[in-house]
Amino acid sequence: MGVEFGLLGPVGAWDAEGAALPLGAPRHREVLGRLLIARGRVVPVGRLVADLWEGPAPAGAVGAVRTFVAALRRALEPGRVPRQPSRLLVTDGPGYALRAPREAVDAWRFEDTAARAGRAAPHAALALWDEALARWRGPVLADFPHAAWAAAEQVRLEALRLDAVERRADTLLATGAARDAVADLRAHLAAHPGREEGWVLLATALERSGRRGEALDTLRRARRALAGAYGPGARPALARSEARILGATGSATEPAGTADSVWERTAAAWDRSVPARSRARLHATAGLLRDLAVTGADGLREARTHRRDLVAAAETTGDTELAARIIGSYDVPALWTRADDPEGAGELVRAAARAAARLGPQGPPALRARLLSVVAVESRGDAAADAPPSRAAGAPAAEGWRLRAERAAEEAVRLARRLGDPALLAFALNGAFMQSFATCGSAARRDVLGAGLTRLAVEHQLPGHEVLGRLIRLQALAGLGDLTAADAQAEEIDRLAQRNERPLAAVFTAWYRALRTCETDGWPAARPRYARVLQETAVCGMPGLGRGAAALVALVPVMRGDGLPGPDDFAGLDAGPYRPWLEPLLLAASGAGEQARRALTAVARPPHDHLQEALWCVLARAAAAVGHVPVLRRARDELAAAGAESAGAGSGLVSFGPLTHHLLAVDAALGVHAPCAGPAGDGAGGRSPLAAGETEQD
Repeated sequence: MGVEFGLLGPVGAWDAEGAALPLGAPRHREVLGRLLIARGRVVPVGRLVADLWEGPAPAGAVGAVRTFVAALRRALEPGRVPRQPSRLLVTDGPGYALRAPREAVDAWRFEDTAARAGRAAPHAALALWDEALARWRGPVLADFPHAAWAAAEQVRLEALRLDAVERRADTLLATGAARDAVADLRAHLAAHPGREEGWVLLATALERSGRRGEALDTLRRARRALAGAYGPGARPALARSEARILGATGSATEPAGTADSVWERTAAAWDRSVPARSRARLHATAGLLRDLAVTGADGLREARTHRRDLVAAAETTGDTELAARIIGSYDVPALWTRADDPEGAGELVRAAARAAARLGPQGPPALRARLLSVVAVESRGDAAADAPPSRAAGAPAAEGWRLRAERAAEEAVRLARRLGDPALLAFALNGAFMQSFATCGSAARRDVLGAGLTRLAVEHQLPGHEVLGRLIRLQALAGLGDLTAADAQAEEIDRLAQRNERPLAAVFTAWYRALRTCETDGWPAARPRYARVLQETAVCGMPGLGRGAAALVALVPVMRGDGLPGPDDFAGLDAGPYRPWLEPLLLAASGAGEQARRALTAVARPPHDHLQEALWCVLARAAAAVGHVPVLRRARDELAAAGAESAGAGSGLVSFGPLTHHLLAVDAALGVHAPCAGPAGDGAGGRSPLAAGETEQD
């Protein structure tokens, strides 16, 4: 509606231009304030009467409230047609509700901005804390300081404000601006001397400003102030701060966040304070592994190594909810669909499924959404397969594990949206992305999904998932051939990755730029770029990306042309996980037509991931060479929906050229090798693929 409301100070409302709206007499503003603190819930007329007249209400109180509401509606929606229902201050059942979005109320925006600041890195957090605190114009509901209906909200919001002041000061310390924090904290404590955390922060700021004596004197004054407010007693935070300052041996002026000793002292304190084999250690370890996974290649390897052990340790406690929390805590953004450790991924899927089954559908919905997201993310490609995939030469078949993973992704997103938890929704959307490859030709759908994830991540300061959302878009746009839009995503990814210390993102943008060079300048120009990116990928800590990558690159010039590989094109290359789909092509190229046909009859359909279109094209090329009609027909059916895309480009890694080119080749092969066609050769040397006397493969 373009109207903004204020609780953080006198009750107010402003139009879209920032002009104050005429709310009328104090009773009108009081009704508005009472409806605002209800946060969109209905306030019955009787409740409004009781709140506005704390003693016995006059005989016309109900009518007066209705008059106040009517006047407020005129003020808030001056352009509303007479007798048209209000869309802002609505009548609902026995009372009224104010339907204002969160961003329209200063108190709610303060809370949301503070929450984002609490998740942000120090320099970004400082700007957010300033933005949050700038919303305060005075005490909460300042024109109704003694209203009983306002008391609880006044106390709650004021406590959040005091906490925000202290967390902003802590952020100043973390950025090395200790001197700036001193003045703010002194003013804060002059008004609120009972804040122990504020005193500790002031002492710390003084110490880091080189004023050690003042810091110790501040702690002594803090004890007197707190004793006056709460009586004598132990003040553990003050005692710890004093012991630290007295025992400090390093430079008192060293800024926060630059000394390794801070980590060492904290780790030592953790070991001393937290009992061995406690649940707190499991929770802390889960958080460390999650953070470790995004630090780079070494951290990713370590996180992958220890994650399975952590899940096993949590399951041995016998506490289903604890195990579920540990399993669901690893919400690291995931992109590459070939699991780095397929066996481990399968174990995690089964562990998450066990925990979800034990919790049941009535278990905590947020926890259930996390477990379902784990199932969806880890079931990438065929990692969670519990039966052999269907064959490429046969008809499509329902595969239970894939259907379960798809349903898990859908339910996780539904639960996360219902709960309104942005971080949980981002994790669930990651699972939905992993399960978005049910059919070929899904690049446009993935672009929409990536755009939604990016918006969510930007709005709620989730930098890791913003990088993920943009990478999803980068790949999808490359598949759709919109390289200009993909370039913009690549530039933003690199900027975000550098700012938020996400080094692995650069691996994906390097692959994309090699692909782009191939699309615009041809294979000879792209070849040296691919050589460099293969070297980088070999040490990136993602074997699911690295294994077989050189074979994918070697396929590029082959598949962008019309022939078969040369005898030395793949010499010494490890095809890794792609060997089953490359093998028939290599056999056909070597003249082993019968072996190639047998391989095509036995090979499984390509995994449902980024490269399914590319691998179907590889199978189709081999099938055309040796006359394997069932695979040609299946490839034609699978690829039909992807006609507007480039083969493989949706991976962001390689492109085999327009899919229309490959479809035309399949059509030509089917036309030549239809059942009514005459005798054929063995597929070698460019001859017709069906040898005399042979039939189509079943």
